[in-house]
Amino acid sequence: MNIHSKKLTIMKKNVLITGTSTGVGFESAILFAKNNYKVYATMRNLKKADKLKQRILEENLNIEVLPLDVTKVASITSVVKTIIEKDGKIDVLVNNAGAGFAKTTEQASEEEIRWVTDVNYHGVVFCTQAVLPYMRKQKSGQIISITSVGGLVGQPFNELYCGAKFAVEGFMEGLATYVSDAFNIKITCVEPGGIATEFMTSAIEKTAIKGQFATGEYAPIFDRYMAGNQKRANESKEQVYQTGIEVAEVALGIAQNENPPLRIRTSQWAEDFCKLKTKADPDGHKIVKQLQDSFL
Repeated sequence: MNIHSKKLTIMKKNVLITGTSTGVGFESAILFAKNNYKVYATMRNLKKADKLKQRILEENLNIEVLPLDVTKVASITSVVKTIIEKDGKIDVLVNNAGAGFAKTTEQASEEEIRWVTDVNYHGVVFCTQAVLPYMRKQKSGQIISITSVGGLVGQPFNELYCGAKFAVEGFMEGLATYVSDAFNIKITCVEPGGIATEFMTSAIEKTAIKGQFATGEYAPIFDRYMAGNQKRANESKEQVYQTGIEVAEVALGIAQNENPPLRIRTSQWAEDFCKLKTKADPDGHKIVKQLQDSFL
């Protein structure tokens, strides 16, 4: 009997990651590439790409660096179009770009309020909107959003940041109720606690008022808040603060999961911090099922 066999070609999955100049995004780009993904690593300012480009050369990683500003729809659309023209598909979107913000609502300017919402919420919505038509057409896809424990639990002086992250959680939860079953598009929110990256340094530079986050009658409250943060950091730094790669490993695990959770905390500290909100439904599967049964 003559047997004619054809060599099977396994198509490499493509992943689009936002905010890859530092931290979780940087580590995710490298980790996904090392695990056989074609990575499109994006960042607003390509002047910050040197470190990533060096790793790409040193380790021969399958990563293409592209400019993407999540606050500009035209920029998002352009990058997605580029990827589709090159590869015809986007298998995974990792919404990682974001920025910390710590200031009282009263003392935040209109510009700052719009900025923190654009970076942390609107960017996620518009990136997701841009990839959905292609994932829907191919009847597969995964959208992973790096949110925060601040998307589940509001915290003092972080209310504007937390509000944006709460919005991401609600957006993803609502989306998951119908795109998952109908189009095989999986949705997950990855919820870290503290991360030992440049995130907080950036938050301080962006939001401080002449070196202070709060002035006037708010100042003594903020001082107590900062003292408490420092005390917790000194006493349990290893428990509270994760590295960027530790969070990236969770994101990769989600991408490789056939039945990923709607939400997942990335450390035991984060789990404990959110337990009053998550105890009844830790992974979010129950609420999605309830919403589907109620509305669909």
